[in-house]
Amino acid sequence: MLENLKAVSVDDSEVNLFFIEAMAAKLGLSVVSFSDPLEALTYVRENDVDLIFVDYMMPNIDGITFIKEARKVHSDAPIVMITAVSDDNDVKMEALESGATEFLSKPVNGAEFTVRVKNLGALRSSQLLLANKALLLQEEVSKATEDIRQREYETLNVIGKTAEFKDPETGHHIQRVAHYCKIISSSIGASEEFQSIIFHSAPLHDLGKVGIADSILLKPGKLTDEEFDVMKSHTTIGYEILLNTKSPFLETGANIALTHHERFNGTGYPNGLTRENIPLEGRIVAIADVFDALTTRRPYKDPWPFQKALDLLESEKGKHFDPKLVDHFFKNLGSIQQIYDDLSDR
Repeated sequence: MLENLKAVSVDDSEVNLFFIEAMAAKLGLSVVSFSDPLEALTYVRENDVDLIFVDYMMPNIDGITFIKEARKVHSDAPIVMITAVSDDNDVKMEALESGATEFLSKPVNGAEFTVRVKNLGALRSSQLLLANKALLLQEEVSKATEDIRQREYETLNVIGKTAEFKDPETGHHIQRVAHYCKIISSSIGASEEFQSIIFHSAPLHDLGKVGIADSILLKPGKLTDEEFDVMKSHTTIGYEILLNTKSPFLETGANIALTHHERFNGTGYPNGLTRENIPLEGRIVAIADVFDALTTRRPYKDPWPFQKALDLLESEKGKHFDPKLVDHFFKNLGSIQQIYDDLSDR
């Protein structure tokens, strides 16, 4: 039990230090000794310590001051004050208030030393065991939390693929949109939490297309006005599917589903929102979704060249898109190009 503990002994008397070391060695306790309390304090501040023996009367700083300083870094390690003023109750009270655990009187009795140190060793071992159990429990809770989070991500991914299942030509669309959104949100300095939420929620933007008839969704030609009105309803369908949930991912996904076709100048749908009245996540997804739709093959069009799509974004700043967000998109074209190439459907 004591073999695994580390002790420090502080006394300006070399004889007293040697005596403590000798008695501790019989118990298998390792002791580092210091005759200078300031050197001892530096050591205690920089190292793990399980047990401290400290004299009361020392040069530079006394034992009580030493205990106060030691307690700032070792809140629960047992500290034994060794003093020749055993009858001075005021000293004992001050020492206890400063954090002393036990007292030993000079000259130290070997039998008493053995009993007290064994008891304190058992106390310290129990403290370390509880600390290790607490750490293990914390690790288990963290692992369980991470497992739950990963399962939530998997569920979000499956839900996001639902719309793509109806339109197989969209390929890696939702993955690219998610990455583009994270790039933009990172560039504007959004929090890590927001970046994570939009990355996992953006794929839900077209979930409402599950409620659109294939004859409209997959029509190779231009939609009639009536058909386009039906197509526009995918925003509200997706919103209603995701509405009234406690998950921040699904809640954000609902906002994205509803607002990713709104336009900065108010000409979008379904509610004709303008500027900052459109949620930030909706404004970000609008850019990512349109850019990806332009650069990929759809039933009604061939893919646009990369640069032509960029020109469209530039020309629509302040009209379709939030101009500041478009600037951040262009600011990160290297990363955008990488996603475009790595997740290409071509």
